[in-house]
Amino acid sequence: MNDGGQRRYGPLGRTLVIIPTYNEAENIKPIVSRVRAAVPDAHILVADDNSPDGTGKLADELAAEDDHVHVLHRKGKEGLGAAYLAGFRWGIEHDYGVLVEMDADGSHQPEELPRLLTALKGADLVLGSRWVPGGRVVNWPKSREFLSRGGSTYSRLLLDVPIRDVTGGFRAFRKETLEGLGLDEVASQGYCFQVDLARRAVAAGYHVVEVPITFVERELGDSKMSRDIVVEALWRVTAWGVGSRAGRLLGRKPSDERP
Repeated sequence: MNDGGQRRYGPLGRTLVIIPTYNEAENIKPIVSRVRAAVPDAHILVADDNSPDGTGKLADELAAEDDHVHVLHRKGKEGLGAAYLAGFRWGIEHDYGVLVEMDADGSHQPEELPRLLTALKGADLVLGSRWVPGGRVVNWPKSREFLSRGGSTYSRLLLDVPIRDVTGGFRAFRKETLEGLGLDEVASQGYCFQVDLARRAVAAGYHVVEVPITFVERELGDSKMSRDIVVEALWRVTAWGVGSRAGRLLGRKPSDERP
């Protein structure tokens, strides 16, 4: 991974915070309000997957009252990865210099976003990390923490990526970083989507920085975590790791391996 020490980074440009939603009617107004208060200059894109509970309509109401809020209505529930990819493309098309991933449920605290943006001034990608010194989780059962820590450790070791919180979803990208990751080739979802982008960033030589965050378990609404998401992450990470090692044994250079 590039240490970024010799690179001069340009200005960040405008910031777009992408918030994917599916049945987040109880959370959408509070999270948008908190983001607007924490980073007043930032714009927000709510990427709603046609939520049956009316989240999209509530987001439209917020957008009608605030020109910093935008809504991307999607046809249906297609997964976290697809929602973020659509949001990234929308943000790049509208010339935002920074694109941020953030959950709608408050688990990613908007008040910590300025720390990520400050770190991005000297990086290509900044990850809000639960598993670096100073990071922590609040109101998680031990079983959930074990699953998350274990998933990150397994991914880090198998894929050889020097990132402590590989599965975390609170991230700030420079536009140029996303443009260099081969987003058209990304098909993964959930945990696996986050691992995929992280490994692509490392493989491309981007300077990735982790800053500690406090992750707070949602208080309202239902978690989107499922057994299928965990299973997908396990088999995809295993396949990537095995494929990478096989490529090296066959004498293929890392630069020849498609991220």
